[in-house]
Amino acid sequence: MKILIIEDDDRTAAQVARALTEAGHVVDRAGDGRDGLFLATGGGHDVIVLDRMLPGLDGLAVLGALRGAGQSVPVLILSALAHVDERVRGLKAGGDDYLSKPFAAVELVARVEALGRRPAQAQARDRLVIADLDIDLRTRRVTRAGRAIDLRPQEYRLLEFLMRHDGQVVTRAMLYEGVWDFHFEPQTNVVEVHVSRLRQKIDRGFGRPLIRTHRGGGYSIGLTDDGPDDGVSDDGNPDGGDAAAGGDRD
Repeated sequence: MKILIIEDDDRTAAQVARALTEAGHVVDRAGDGRDGLFLATGGGHDVIVLDRMLPGLDGLAVLGALRGAGQSVPVLILSALAHVDERVRGLKAGGDDYLSKPFAAVELVARVEALGRRPAQAQARDRLVIADLDIDLRTRRVTRAGRAIDLRPQEYRLLEFLMRHDGQVVTRAMLYEGVWDFHFEPQTNVVEVHVSRLRQKIDRGFGRPLIRTHRGGGYSIGLTDDGPDDGVSDDGNPDGGDAAAGGDRD
């Protein structure tokens, strides 16, 4: 495999490069975040080993720029920040694995090779598909049955969140946190309004509906054979109503 190491500490970079080279891999190196991002966006690497704390651009900034540019190459984050919150932060930013310093070279090689064996998963990150509904995550283009669907930004985020939880019932609390970044439930029907608008665009005129309302539970997306959607939101109003306060918040 061809592996890019983005690490500003020469000793650590040399240790990683030596271990990977001895394992039969080809290695490129960058000593700061800006150079690393330049090499990474050039493509051609199977895995990136990325230091968390870098001069110029830190590791999370590099990772965010990569994912924002549609680069799905697997990334192993190296960091002396070993606390669980930092590991979670790195993974949520788009990292595929996280290895704390100091580390054993044999473990690093094993983790890099494991990431390199996941091409199907890397490709899957570029698209979300349920039945005939398709999201291209790189371009944010949404189609159903080959027909382009124009979504507002919040509608797109809502659809992506639902599709990433295919087969699950997604609660209001999950939507408020995952789509609106609220860590409480505001006194508004913003979720119902946006689901209603999304349903009009995704389901109207397309055979079987995909978005389902679960009374007292939340929403799900996908084809099912367990009966029709109840069509009623948790507050007792039809899901299609847009009149309540807060409904236009985007």
